[in-house]
Parts: sequence; structure tokens; C-alpha cells
Amino acid sequence: MPDFDLVVIGAGAAGLSTAALSAALGLKVALVERAEMGGDCLNRGCVPSKALLAAAHAAAAARQAGRLGIRLGEPEVDWPAVRAHVRAAIARIAPTDSEARFRGMGVEVIRASAHFTAPDEIAAGDRRLTFRRCVIAAGSAPVVPDIQGLGPVPWLTSDTIFDLEEKPAHLLILGGGPIGLEMAQAHARLGCQVTLIDSGPIASRDDPELAEGLRRVLLREGVALHENATLDRVQPDPAGLLAVLTDGTRIPASHLLIAVGRAPRLAGLDLLAGNVTATAQGIATDKGLRSISNRRVWAAGDIADPEGIGPRAFTHVASLHASVLARRMLFRLPASVDYAALPRVTYTGPELAQVGMTEAEALAGGLDPRPYRFPLPETDRAIAEGIEDGLVKLVVDPKGRLLGAGVLGPHAGEMAGMFGLMIGRKLPLSALAGLTLPYPTLTEAAKRAAGDFYAPKLLSAVSKRLVGLLWRLP
Repeated sequence: MPDFDLVVIGAGAAGLSTAALSAALGLKVALVERAEMGGDCLNRGCVPSKALLAAAHAAAAARQAGRLGIRLGEPEVDWPAVRAHVRAAIARIAPTDSEARFRGMGVEVIRASAHFTAPDEIAAGDRRLTFRRCVIAAGSAPVVPDIQGLGPVPWLTSDTIFDLEEKPAHLLILGGGPIGLEMAQAHARLGCQVTLIDSGPIASRDDPELAEGLRRVLLREGVALHENATLDRVQPDPAGLLAVLTDGTRIPASHLLIAVGRAPRLAGLDLLAGNVTATAQGIATDKGLRSISNRRVWAAGDIADPEGIGPRAFTHVASLHASVLARRMLFRLPASVDYAALPRVTYTGPELAQVGMTEAEALAGGLDPRPYRFPLPETDRAIAEGIEDGLVKLVVDPKGRLLGAGVLGPHAGEMAGMFGLMIGRKLPLSALAGLTLPYPTLTEAAKRAAGDFYAPKLLSAVSKRLVGLLWRLP
């Protein structure tokens, strides 16, 4: 008889959700975590970054209040108080993910590293745990590339940047993805000098039109961008460090943040002993998140590499994976991962959100996409609030099916859910074009963009003749 019905490795978003539901359904569950409960999202990712961004956006709002007739002057940034706000946000959410709460659910929480000793057994500290099922939810870690001279130069990642006791004088960021962009704007708005280097264009996974709007905002706010540039080496400098690009550009800075991506935490799991196949991207699974080599083992979150789909390093993907595991592993129902309506958001100001395909992705898939756009600054709400930047872009097939949507604007992530619902439920574009919205809202831009798909038909010569004939009726 196995010791546990289910052993979960990792107490991040995916592991916590799976453990909680399994215990609630009466299974005997062990949850193994070597570090903080709540994983990266709570302690080093989503929560602290959004708390820091909230402070940064407040500073920006104070600076920009003059356009509305409110004179506030340059805000004073109290760095210790900002750090206290970040820590308080983590502390307030932490009880939800705490060891005490999960023990109260009946989950046995084991604070130790875990590794396989057999296909149906793991070692956790000094214990051996046999299981009927195991879910690997060990997450991912920041990638640190091999950079010449990095050894003697101190550097930061998303795991350590929130521990800075003093505000950086000049933060140099390597990487123009969501983490790099968010930290660039956050620190610039909090009064730091910021330089960002990327080997390609910033926000390269997003629609170039939307990325261009964000680029203009960052440059306007003083972020120095070096795109399509390669870092050759770093070396110590009186300022802290000196970065040298391959074109000879020399950039002195006080701090270096490396934000070039994440890699699955596979080291130490001894997957060979567990007969668990892995790729460079994570645990190899089928589309239902079951290991392709050990039917007792499943994977969820950043560490899962579903066949033909690949990994996605988002907390909301971890929640999606947990729902797939609930249906397939617990209830033995058909279920598989589907990212067709998956949203992603870069929480800058303005936010950059994307759901479904970009225009380029749809073209690459041979889908004959038709783009429809509406600038946010042309909505009445934006005019009333003095919003100068933003765009809604819909990607539609010839039959009026929404393939994807991108938004650059305030709280764009809040608009993303509507597009995700449309794509996920295969609602026609007419559902958005005919939607009655409260006035005035920024979402009106999405409705106006959808309406442009139908405008040529509505205003065609045939429609005009038909209205002319109908007008004659009593």
C-alpha cells in the first residue's frame, strides 16, 4: 500500500491548487517544498513586482497630474517605505498559501528537497514516500547566461532585485521581455536611471504595433533602450560595473539585472531514477500533462512541457494546468491543455496585453487575418482623462471569427478577459460589435474596432437601396 495517494513536489501556484483540491476530495496528499510556500509568484514574481509597479505608477501619476490642472511637483520617493509596501503585500497574501492552512486541509506538508528514488517513490529529507500518483510542480528559475566578466561583477535576477535595501542609482537591465520592461519602467518612475539592452526588439513576442507604442512611452520617461544589441562583457567599475556592447558602446551602471528568461528546475530531481523523461524545456508530457514515460507522474506549471505545445511561464497557466489535472487525473475525464485563448500581460503603464494570435502568428498559420484597429485616445473616456497612448487591435478571419486581440492601454489586462471569453467560446465578432457598454469606457475602442468589420456591409450600396425601399413602407 503506497504511503500517499498523491505526492506534489513544489508549493507554487500549480502545486498548491492541485494539493488543495485533491485533499478536499478525500485523497491522502503530501506536499513537498524546500523553500517558501507560495513559490515564485508570491515571493519573487507576480506579487512583489506588481506592488513595486503600483508605487511607480503612483509616482508617475503625480508627475502627470499637471495635464489635468493639478500641480504636485516632483514626488519624493521613500525607498524604505516602498520596500515596506512590497513586503506588506506579500505578507497579506501569504496566509492563503501558508503551511498552516494546508495542514488544516489535511495535507501533510514536508519542508525538504525532493528527488526520485524509484518510479513510485521519492526521498524528501530523511523520509521515503511511496505514491500512487505524483505531480511535479517545481517551477522555473531565472536563466543566467555565460557573460564574460560576470564573476567579479555583482548581478541581480527577479529572485533578488526586490531585496535591494537602497535605490539603484543606475539600473542596467539585460532582457526586454515582460520582467525587463516592468522593472525598467518601475525603477525609472521611482527616480532611477535605467538602461535596457536586448538582443532583438523589446516585447518581441507581442504585436510590433503595440510594442512601438510602449517603446515611445519608455523613451519619453527616460529609459535608454539599446535594441538589437549584444552585450560583449562586463567588468568592475567605480560606479559598480561597466557593460561593453559588441559595437563598442560602454555603459557604466550601479546595478545589473539579468532578465533574459527562465528555465525549468530539473536539477536535483533525479528523474532517471523515476523513469521520467525531460527535455530542455521541462518534464515531457502528453497534452493532458501526464508523463510520456511514467504513467504515475504528471507535471504542472512552468516545469511542464506538453507535447507539441511547449511550456508557458505564467501563474494563470499554472491554474489552468491544475484544472486539467483535476479533470483528467482525479476524475478520469478527457482533458488537455489548450492555449488558443491564453492571455498574457506586461504590467507597464500602459499595460500591454495579448490574447490568442498576433497578426504575424495568424499569417504564419495561413489563416488570412484581417486587422481592425481603434486608438484608445480617440475614445471619450480617454479624452476626459487625458490619456495619450493606447491601441486596440483585433485579428479577425474573413468569416468574422476573432483569432486574437492586443491592447496597449491603462488596465489592458482587465480587457483581456473579454477577448479570452470570445476566443475560448468561439463567439462571433458580432457579439462584441453589438455589445452595450457603459458610457464612457475605454472598452468602447474594442467595440468600435469590431464594428469596422461590419461597416462595409452595413453601408454598402445594396444596404442603402434596401433601406430606401423599406422607408417607403407605411
